[in-house]
Amino acid sequence: MSDHDREAGWAAAFGSNPGEHPLRVGVGGRAAWLASVTLGGQGRYAAAAALVWPVINGTDPVLAALAAATLAAHRRQLGGHAAARELDALGLRRLAAAGLVAGKRSPQDQRAARAADGTDAAAARSDVLLGLAADAIGLGRLGEARALIGIESASGDGGWRAEIKRGWVAAEVELAAGHPAAAEAPARAAAAAARRSPSVRLLAKSRLVLGVVLAGTGDRAGAVAEITTCLRESITHGMIPLRWPSRIVLADLEPERASEHRSAAGNDLDCVLRHADPVGRALATASPWVPTSGFDLGPNR
Repeated sequence: MSDHDREAGWAAAFGSNPGEHPLRVGVGGRAAWLASVTLGGQGRYAAAAALVWPVINGTDPVLAALAAATLAAHRRQLGGHAAARELDALGLRRLAAAGLVAGKRSPQDQRAARAADGTDAAAARSDVLLGLAADAIGLGRLGEARALIGIESASGDGGWRAEIKRGWVAAEVELAAGHPAAAEAPARAAAAAARRSPSVRLLAKSRLVLGVVLAGTGDRAGAVAEITTCLRESITHGMIPLRWPSRIVLADLEPERASEHRSAAGNDLDCVLRHADPVGRALATASPWVPTSGFDLGPNR
């Protein structure tokens, strides 16, 4: 199924149009969740949170889990791994209460899910499990992260988004453990899966993850190429949350342009924080992962 066969909201969230401005009034359910994915990818976290909370609290357990995993990802992007953990756990509980956690699907069902849009119960299960693994990495619980990746990957039926995210998280575990060489294979697997996917945003992030891994292995040229491509795509499509980390890494890889990269990263992060909700801003300020020391929230100009 191509982007042209899916609704515009899906194409913005997971396809070729991540820079589109989604409807924010009079939407609910699936449309609200897709809009929140798109808004978060643009760094408009407050708008995303306002749309996604009613879905998290709604009656559909699959949509609730997908929405909880989405808000958790936004919290993680602002350094709030503990807050994200609570949301991912909430999503897992919603699936468990509906009897949608255990059990592996038939090969026929797995093929159908891979051909679908990646928003079914198995995709939601993978989202929350891989989210919990990413939360554990940020909290320094690497053994727990490895176990969660193993649980999620054992089912093998989370769809194409899970394939990409599994590679990211597996690479991040190895980086956190100080093993950049071991991170290269899952990072390359994620990038390859993202190239086969319809998602501009997930491919750009896969390039960032691979670039960071290559920097860790000493492949400076490869790292610069991947991260520069991510940065270019993030500028083209308005994906501000990918800009500031890309520029921070490039500041180390291109010392002759370090001041330029850091200044631009500060501007990008300032924009993200000004569009975050109060909870998100507080998480970023308290986080050791987000460089917020120069941020001072004053009147927008």
